[in-house]
Amino acid sequence: MDQSNLKKEALFYHEKGRPGKIEVIPTKETANQRDLSLAYSPGVAEPCLAIHNHPEDVYRYTAKGNLVAVISNGTAVLGLGDIGAEAGKPVMEGKGLLFKIYADIDCFDLELNTKDVDEFVRTVKILEPTFGGVNLEDISAPGCFEIEERLKRELNIPVMHDDQHGTAIISAAALLNALDLVKKDISKVRIVVNGAGASAISCTRLYVSLGARKENVFLYDSKGLIHPDRTNLDGKKPEFINGTVPADTSLAEILKEADVFIGLSRGNVLSQEMVKGMARDCIIFAMANPDPEIRYEDAKEARPDCIMATGRSDYPNQVNNVLGFPFIFRGALDVRASEINEEMKIAAVHALAGLARKPVPDIVNLAYGDIDLNFGKDYIIPKPVDPRLITEVAPAVAKAAMDTGVARHPITDWEDYEFQLASRLGNDNALSKIIETKAKQDLKRIVFIDADNVSILKAAQIVLEERIAIPMLLGNRSKIEATISEYNIRLPQIPIIDPGAPSSNGNEERRKHYADKLYAKRKRKGITYREAEDLVQTNTYYGLMMVEEGDADAMIGGLAKKYPHTIKPALQIIGARSGVKKVASMHILITRHGPLFLADTTINHFLTAEDIAGITELVYDEVTGLNIDPRIALITYSNFGSVPKGESAALMNEATAILHKRHPDWMVDGEMQAHLALNPELRQKFYPFSRLQDQRANVLIFPSLSSANIAYNLLGFTSNLPIIGPVLLGLKKPVHILQMGASVHQIVDMVGMAAIHAQRAGK
Repeated sequence: MDQSNLKKEALFYHEKGRPGKIEVIPTKETANQRDLSLAYSPGVAEPCLAIHNHPEDVYRYTAKGNLVAVISNGTAVLGLGDIGAEAGKPVMEGKGLLFKIYADIDCFDLELNTKDVDEFVRTVKILEPTFGGVNLEDISAPGCFEIEERLKRELNIPVMHDDQHGTAIISAAALLNALDLVKKDISKVRIVVNGAGASAISCTRLYVSLGARKENVFLYDSKGLIHPDRTNLDGKKPEFINGTVPADTSLAEILKEADVFIGLSRGNVLSQEMVKGMARDCIIFAMANPDPEIRYEDAKEARPDCIMATGRSDYPNQVNNVLGFPFIFRGALDVRASEINEEMKIAAVHALAGLARKPVPDIVNLAYGDIDLNFGKDYIIPKPVDPRLITEVAPAVAKAAMDTGVARHPITDWEDYEFQLASRLGNDNALSKIIETKAKQDLKRIVFIDADNVSILKAAQIVLEERIAIPMLLGNRSKIEATISEYNIRLPQIPIIDPGAPSSNGNEERRKHYADKLYAKRKRKGITYREAEDLVQTNTYYGLMMVEEGDADAMIGGLAKKYPHTIKPALQIIGARSGVKKVASMHILITRHGPLFLADTTINHFLTAEDIAGITELVYDEVTGLNIDPRIALITYSNFGSVPKGESAALMNEATAILHKRHPDWMVDGEMQAHLALNPELRQKFYPFSRLQDQRANVLIFPSLSSANIAYNLLGFTSNLPIIGPVLLGLKKPVHILQMGASVHQIVDMVGMAAIHAQRAGK
């Protein structure tokens, strides 16, 4: 977008509809007079008295524990300088918006019309009872240092000046990873910092905390090197005096053989010649905005070996404060920390650095143009859209607060805490965490057919690194190895089995054994021995025979094949469990109300009432196995006999009767329309006798394959809901057939489901 369009669009964006970017909305019912009497007079007196008697109850009965003040006096707004408190308000509203969308933290922005440090500190101090934390923003140096230091001493809630510490934390994480990639020791590298404002001072302090030596750090302001001969050093600059070189040493001279350049100054102060003089594998963080100290293209042209980061989103390695502050405050608030200390900031640094080393979710790659991000010179820091930031950084910060004794509300169940964090952002991935956690309890061998597919291999890497299961790769060895090499996938010591290879690692004997077993199983179903020999040279049949013969615990396949091409062999070789008349499938939609289970979505065309009852029982067992209480609705176009002549209505009515007889204590009912299943208030109004009572159904059973398949596709893809499935139910041993084109995340979820099923089968 060019600058003229940007100006127009930005002004329209802020003006349209309700002016500004944020609003306050109620979190409790306000529908009638009773609600209002509880919210305000006379009911509100009760929480007031409770807090008066026990001050900590303010976190129990009010929003204080999730409320952060974003406070500025407008003296250093973005790159605009001292534009005043009112002119800075759009930025503060924007900061509040980021707090909300990234970490579900509520904010009030406060613009203080004062440059007096005492007046600023006193104002914030008397507002302390309102907030759980204070984010200082866009305050010029040197006043910002004194303001933060005094507020940290005088307030009993976490305070952080993000302009100082946000950039420091993010750039420090990037620096650790960059140094690791080029095999350099932070205690030995020569670091040049251009800029000596609040952010530069904070960055340098944090690098020193991480091991950099002050004698190796050279800090420059607009007048030159911070040197003992200087008589014009104000604020915190004297903290980084370096007299190991002459006072008149220029930036160009100091950069010769320097390992690291940190730019927090202004655009275009670094030339290609200066960069060429730096040490091998130099690290350049040009973070001035909007124009970096040197253009990315110029730095790379001068030094192709360099690792480059900027503050811009259109180049690799963006140092963006949004990677830090929402999750640092989230962790601090959740343990009611009295401050944000150095240990908490360092914990955030290591959490961010560690996350960049992990495989990148598909949703992140897609957000950046379907690229393939991997840890390396162009990816040393996570992207802001990475949904794992909240579950990686916040717990690290919370734990550091507890370890350093500043947490007043310690976390005891970390697994549950991560589930809560995941569910805060609307796209609830708590179920994925449940699946992953259960899978990790007893690692199972999962054979991946179609293993020359890059998505399969990326999923296998995650499965291996996160210890969800033990992957086994099935397919053409040369293709698999080529794909692993091309995409820099790390799968050390994972077996690759090539069913069609003439002979390798005893494969010929195993293939003959599988052919014998397949022939014995299917010879009276028309198969010849020669056909059995041919079939076990295919990935699908070989993988299924591995599971059948106990050489693998479960199989994942079908990513590049039509569904029937894999389900038919699975039914022939593995077959249904004893007592199961119909193997079925289920899809799980992750909604803002929690997971919604739909069946049967992929297998059975023509069903009887007995079949539907059996499928419902399979789904019930599956849902309870995930520690979720099933609330089951049998769905059709009729409500409790309101259209008695319809075939599917009668079918679901009869199936409901069977289930009520077999399981009188289950929360299951039907037949009913889908909207009633999902709207308990409406259902209670018209059908108060329903066994679902006032509960929203979380399991929907459909009368036919077509209705179930249409429903999950419509719901999933029109609402952009995450989907897990299809999950096969009722087989003797676990086999799961992927949706064609499944994402890496979906494959990992399915591996977790397969591992859980293998654990159950083993019992």
